Amino acid sequence: MYTKIFRAVIIGAPGSGKGTISERIVNTFGFLHISSGDILRQNIVNNTDLGKKAKQYIAEGQLVPDDIVTKTMLARITEVGNKSYILDGFPRNSAQAEILSSREQIDAVINLNIPHDVIIERVKNRWIHAPSGRVYNIGFDDPKVPGRDDITGDRLTQREDDKPEVVARRLQLYDELMGPVLAWYGKRGLVTSFKGRETKEIWPRVERFLKDRVNMG
Repeated sequence: MYTKIFRAVIIGAPGSGKGTISERIVNTFGFLHISSGDILRQNIVNNTDLGKKAKQYIAEGQLVPDDIVTKTMLARITEVGNKSYILDGFPRNSAQAEILSSREQIDAVINLNIPHDVIIERVKNRWIHAPSGRVYNIGFDDPKVPGRDDITGDRLTQREDDKPEVVARRLQLYDELMGPVLAWYGKRGLVTSFKGRETKEIWPRVERFLKDRVNMG
């Protein structure tokens, strides 16, 4: 296990594999994965007040407003306390990065650089088990029974924000919004980019990078 607290941000366009890479980081290094998307989707499934507000934005391919995301993520970070974690989906602009930096020391920013055409093709085949957030990719990581979750047997669904026309809008928004965030962290020497078309070629490089950065005991 790691011998020091390590806090990282993972950045990548929707469908870039942030969830898969983050899961492997959790399994390999024991970090906590704090995902704004997962938190919001769980609230949507549970039909909370937050979920109701977020649902209308996500279904239309729009980003959930900053104040909702910031409040939600900072509350979760406070709950986590003095543990290593990887932030996914936050911060998404330089103002949020400033707020985060005033509270936490971020040790590394992992930037997943995946071509947009690869992402659009990939998400066409992505299906999820909404209550748990488990993700399946048809032709790559298929469920044991077509259309059914491996653990519960529940029917799989496709996220509204995984439909190609919605993805194209989100990718455009992503480029506009995240450029300044990468620049903000880049000025502080925190960004390491990993370019590729598939998770299997990117993950070994991410793993080596983190092993070099984290004191393994």
